[in-house]
Amino acid sequence: MSKFLDKPASDTLYRAIILLQTEEECRNFLQDLCTVSELKAMEQRYEVARMLDRGMIYSDILAETSASSATISRVNRCLTGGTGGYERAFAKVDAEEKK
Repeated sequence: MSKFLDKPASDTLYRAIILLQTEEECRNFLQDLCTVSELKAMEQRYEVARMLDRGMIYSDILAETSASSATISRVNRCLTGGTGGYERAFAKVDAEEKK
């Protein structure tokens, strides 16, 4: 169970997200739901997570993404002690790309 947002409204949001069927539907929904800066922050965290997962070091990630060291550290903590969400997403994206 997540320490964040464990309530019916959260469940409804997560259900809405998984019911979206295309990248375009997801993009449109997230653009309506989030501010530009929120979306950019999420995109940057995902990019940082991918780089960390591939073994890149902090200084290279800093140079390539302009992410702060605090963001890189936070993402790394989630990769090493989080819920496994990043890893599951990576596996699904990788499997889809291999098709």
